[in-house]
Amino acid sequence: MGAFFVVLVPVVVTSYLLRENRRKRVRNQATTVANVGGEQGLTKRNARYPELVETPWEGADTLAALFEQACARFSGNRFLGSRVVLKRETEDAGDGRKFEKVTLGHYEWISYAQAFLRASDLASGLVALGHGRGEKVAIFAETRPEWFLALQACLRQNLTVVTIYASLGEEALVHSLNETEVTTVICDVKQLKKIKDLSQQLTSVQRVIYMEDDSITSEPTVDGKIVACFSHVEKLGKQSPVQPEMPLPSDIAVIMYTSGSTGMPKGVMISHRNIVATIAGVTTSVPKINTKDVYLAYLPLAHVLELAAESTLFVAGAAIGYGSPLTLTDTSSKVKHGTKGDATELQPTLMTAVPAILDRVRDGVRKKVNSKGGITKKLFELAYNRRLAAIEGSWFGAWGIEAMLWNVLVFKKIRAALGGRVRGMMSGGAPLSGDTQRFINICFGCPIGQGYGLTETCAGGTFSQWEDMSVGRVGPPVAMCYIKLVNWDEGGYKYTDSPMPRGEIVIGGPNVTMGYFKSQAKTDEVYKVDNTGMRWFYTGDIGRFHEDGCIEIIDRKKDIVKLQHGEYVSLGKVEAVLQASNYVENIMLHADPYHSYCVALVVVSQSALEDWAQAANVQYADFSDLCSQTQAIKEVLSSLTKVGKQGRLEKFEIPMKIKLLPEPWTPESGLVTAALKLKRENIRKSFAEELKVLYH
Repeated sequence: MGAFFVVLVPVVVTSYLLRENRRKRVRNQATTVANVGGEQGLTKRNARYPELVETPWEGADTLAALFEQACARFSGNRFLGSRVVLKRETEDAGDGRKFEKVTLGHYEWISYAQAFLRASDLASGLVALGHGRGEKVAIFAETRPEWFLALQACLRQNLTVVTIYASLGEEALVHSLNETEVTTVICDVKQLKKIKDLSQQLTSVQRVIYMEDDSITSEPTVDGKIVACFSHVEKLGKQSPVQPEMPLPSDIAVIMYTSGSTGMPKGVMISHRNIVATIAGVTTSVPKINTKDVYLAYLPLAHVLELAAESTLFVAGAAIGYGSPLTLTDTSSKVKHGTKGDATELQPTLMTAVPAILDRVRDGVRKKVNSKGGITKKLFELAYNRRLAAIEGSWFGAWGIEAMLWNVLVFKKIRAALGGRVRGMMSGGAPLSGDTQRFINICFGCPIGQGYGLTETCAGGTFSQWEDMSVGRVGPPVAMCYIKLVNWDEGGYKYTDSPMPRGEIVIGGPNVTMGYFKSQAKTDEVYKVDNTGMRWFYTGDIGRFHEDGCIEIIDRKKDIVKLQHGEYVSLGKVEAVLQASNYVENIMLHADPYHSYCVALVVVSQSALEDWAQAANVQYADFSDLCSQTQAIKEVLSSLTKVGKQGRLEKFEIPMKIKLLPEPWTPESGLVTAALKLKRENIRKSFAEELKVLYH
């Protein structure tokens, strides 16, 4: 045993040091200073590429060309997969509520060649149905293979696609369709009802194409519109094929309506050049995407993050299996008990997630571990802490053989929740907490590539290197763009600050989009073109460069509120810190300029609060009753105060009063966006009375 230990220790230490050296080496080479035009500031680019990357390969300068060439390269490979609903049931929750449960079949696949034929047929079918050149098509549906095929079909005829979140409200939906003068809407059955109900308000829509599913019992109609099912339009195209009208890089591929946090959604005009540049850049950032990769698609394709991810995956010849947030895992709310969720069935190697979903995964695992208690909980905590120490460099013993032991004893079962084969995740849409990032790193044994970008930059901006295990940062510039910091004097941030330059983040490059549809004034506010022709987008986010060139988001201009005594509060910054409380499912800080303190609305984690109530012997009738009890409010407020102090918040930044809310905020409620970002104005209006009470 002694001899074994003598041999083992140098091996483990050497492995650890090599890993650390590689990590440091990668970080030190992340960026280099770039000499560019435009407003004065500090600009950096990816150090691995002396020039900006614009295409994945020569001759692929539009999304339509990329799709055609990828389908030819990988013709026999499986491409798009989906599951058939075998059975639908309604279950009683015991409190009067009823939930639909589904039993799903295995994944059924079409190849790259089959996908190309279907997209080509659909493109011809649109023409046969009467859709004219220059008219716009809207895709209004949940994420599924037909969404992707519809996009590619439109692009083969150089038709601009208007993308709309399935969760968008009626007023915003009508605004988006009418503003863009859409003549054809492609939707799923669920959204078909909305189109039917609003048909009299849709001034330009002439045709509706719906994607079939098992819920259709009769031929649907929409007053005054041509209505056809998806498969029928494909058949029309097969019978009457037309030659493609391939687009140019400068042509607008997509007008993407963002469910913004305030007011009516804005349509961002995204050219083929923009999308292709993002694909080229992301391809350089995610290691070795290949034909063996399997990607689980469940985020809204109407969101630029998912569109960029799926486009990057098909360029590499990977397989894309479609699921939904409600059927993601075996324990998801819509999955029939005892049957498989999407991840278990698909066994993906790559996934994209927004932080809110990763937070739920973390909370779900912790709830399950806590419910088992005893030796199971102690073993998990021991394994977790050993791996955490190893990752953060304070202990090397949890690498190597010991790591394999923990994987077998503890983490293998946890990883099975996502299929057991995930080699990497990509996170975007909002800041990811360090706690959640570490939790995923340890429990699922994979890196998280945290990215930063916007619809206006076609999702492109920064992307963390997978070897970089630090938290709280979003990585260096992606290879297709520049990141510039410019002074924001009002907030006191300057690019000359030392030791870390700070300022508003400005992104420049071929991924920067063409502006807002029919809104030149708004476009001119945030888009600038320098003397070299380079487009720049002013994000409104405040960042700082670390020594290795990686960006950390530290503030946001629009979230700044001035309190009664002159103190400035950054709402988003404070919310990001307070999210670390295990009681917080979601939170919105509110600062009234006529008062000297902040208040907050807290959507409470039901499992965490009920566990506390049980331990504290607090009696309650139901969860709503628990949320209204003074003891519960004091407990959550105490937790927020504690994490606020740990996060070095000022006293005036920590909420003095809170309201606990039992119901989650969802895109359907209109209180968060499809990417689960807060819609502050909607929340303020919905809870105006509660906020008023908190200030009295």
